Amino acid sequence: MSDVWITTKGGDKGETSIGNGERVPKDHARVETYGTLDECQAHIGMARSLCEYPEIRDYLCLLEKEMSVLMGYIALYPGLICPDIAKLEEITRVVGKVTGKTFRFVRPGDSTPGAALHVARTVARRAERIAVKLFRSGELAVDAYQYVNRLSDVIYALSLWYDHLERERRGENISCV
Repeated sequence: MSDVWITTKGGDKGETSIGNGERVPKDHARVETYGTLDECQAHIGMARSLCEYPEIRDYLCLLEKEMSVLMGYIALYPGLICPDIAKLEEITRVVGKVTGKTFRFVRPGDSTPGAALHVARTVARRAERIAVKLFRSGELAVDAYQYVNRLSDVIYALSLWYDHLERERRGENISCV
């Protein structure tokens, strides 16, 4: 049989290798956390592929890149450092200036990219609920937990920005609230 490049068969007994070489159960909170972030990143990629606004698309690409590093950091790959939450907070500040800082509940669906970002936001929140177990047990550093905590906020902000621009483009004042 030739060398296998996708299927290693190493997980056939319910374990997987993490970045430091340790084998852990596939349902370990660490694996669940970075796996859920991977799912979130895929939704962000979907939103980016549909996004018509270059500045938002650039921020989404930045999030995807940083999330790759974050997942590796959480998976304990040597030499990786946690991305800086200051970048997330800066994106949120930019969006607040563009859209105004009036809080309101929204119904996802004003646009396809905005709705995709809302799906990503809910997945990010699930990742946070899983990550808190690692954080409380001391297995996840404060900076990584803070990043995961801020992630859903910035995704939410980007969805608001996208839908704000779409409403402006269509000449609408409100969304389905």
